[in-house]
Amino acid sequence: MQAPHDDILRRLRKIEGQVRGLQRMVGEDRYCLDILTQVAAVRAALDRVGMKVLDAHARGCLATAIRSGQADESIDELVAALERFMR
Repeated sequence: MQAPHDDILRRLRKIEGQVRGLQRMVGEDRYCLDILTQVAAVRAALDRVGMKVLDAHARGCLATAIRSGQADESIDELVAALERFMR
């Protein structure tokens, strides 16, 4: 899972920079709608990271569990994770 791991870390670093930019915008008393636009961009970026993590989990951990006969437990765990992610 090295490549997805690296991609996720790269995306999170970019999001960290976006959040610092938001802090700067608030500190500079920038226009509220510009700040909200950036908040929406950060949310969207975090959602994409979440989907990457879910994809990696499904292709790695879930696939392994299914092959080892633990499909029901693993699917239940995935559904619970999706419910948390979708909130």
